[in-house]
Amino acid sequence: MKAFFDDSVLLRNESARILFEKVKDLPIIDYHCHLNPQMIAEDRSFSDIGEFWLAGDHYKWRAMRMCGVDEYYITGDATFKEKFLAYARIMPKMIGNPLYYWTHMELKQIFGINRPLNAESAEEIYAAANRKLADLSVQKLLRFFGVERLATTDDPVDTLEFHGKHGDTLVTPTFRPDQVYALSEAYLEKLAATAGMEINTLDDLLCALSARLDFFVSKGCFIADHGFERFPTHYASRELAKQLFAKRGGWSEEEQDLFFGFLLTWLMKEYKKRNITAQIHFAVTRNVNRELFAQVGPDSGLDVLSTAPDPKDLIRFLQQLPDAERPDIVLYTLNDATLTSLASVSGAFRNVRMGAAWWFNDTLNGIRRNLLTVSEYASLGTNLGMLTDSRSFSSYSRFDFFRRIVCDFVGEMVENGEYDLSSAEQLLTDICYNNAKELTNV
Repeated sequence: MKAFFDDSVLLRNESARILFEKVKDLPIIDYHCHLNPQMIAEDRSFSDIGEFWLAGDHYKWRAMRMCGVDEYYITGDATFKEKFLAYARIMPKMIGNPLYYWTHMELKQIFGINRPLNAESAEEIYAAANRKLADLSVQKLLRFFGVERLATTDDPVDTLEFHGKHGDTLVTPTFRPDQVYALSEAYLEKLAATAGMEINTLDDLLCALSARLDFFVSKGCFIADHGFERFPTHYASRELAKQLFAKRGGWSEEEQDLFFGFLLTWLMKEYKKRNITAQIHFAVTRNVNRELFAQVGPDSGLDVLSTAPDPKDLIRFLQQLPDAERPDIVLYTLNDATLTSLASVSGAFRNVRMGAAWWFNDTLNGIRRNLLTVSEYASLGTNLGMLTDSRSFSSYSRFDFFRRIVCDFVGEMVENGEYDLSSAEQLLTDICYNNAKELTNV
């Protein structure tokens, strides 16, 4: 029996261990996260591990709810120590869940604690972790993990004053225009004020978005992000979009879909002009528990998998974008039931690739399933590797988690004589660093 979370955890053969040694210390480029740039710029520190882990991590909140923990200990007024102890009590129940792996990897990597977290060990681990945390800050953590560059997630109206080089890490914005599609008057007023103009027509809206895109690029933006449940099924012409903009607020579902289709494709073409890569996250239904949502708000663990995407909708979207007007696009599906079909579509259109196993899929087997499908139906060598998609500064242990899994996946082929070790070393260096480095245009 192996020791608990020893150095070879998840590495099941000798080739995997050799390959992991080659990539484990590569710098990290986190091209999609939800970290708070102000906390980075101000080099915040944390009161204790309860705050560090549980102040805003909806992964942990969701797990605690599933295990019957009262909301008082999740988003309520309990002390951070009480919240930590409540989280510790559920940890043995989470076997197989990525949180179980991430929690113990974070304890080992950040705090030098290599023992199971549970009700019995919680008090000692809490005290030991806090002693270590007293000497840490946000920028020290980023330096410790070797985070070379990270891209936060930012609305077009964000002012971006906290982006730039902080310590050893370059912090750049990501253009995330999801709020634009609803065309609420309150949002349009905010966008107009930020862009320094009035927005009365569709042309005004596009001019404002174009100006904000240019501002984002001036701040180092190299990537955009969109999140929605499904791709449009209809695409308005510019003339029809002008009419729809004029009657906003009274759309039918079909009209809403038409305008969404127009604006989404218009933005893609604008990204191409600016050499911005577009990430598209889909097949997610948000905030399904209305009662709890009214209490705790968005991004609190209330989102779920939606219907598996129809590849025909993806095809229809890509057909709106000629090769010369299509940016690099990275696709992430929350429901991977049609991942094989989606991966096959990426081979029919230039500049399109599958992204990492996203959110509910960044499990041990979810990542392996993603790697297997992408390798068989697309190109594993163009994979961009791991991202955190996280609000937690401890989440960079997820890169270690991913690198172990991908080394084990490729190492098994090397062990079986299906792939050579030298090619495997280059392949994994590309996946774990080089491909993301190229993406950033640095």
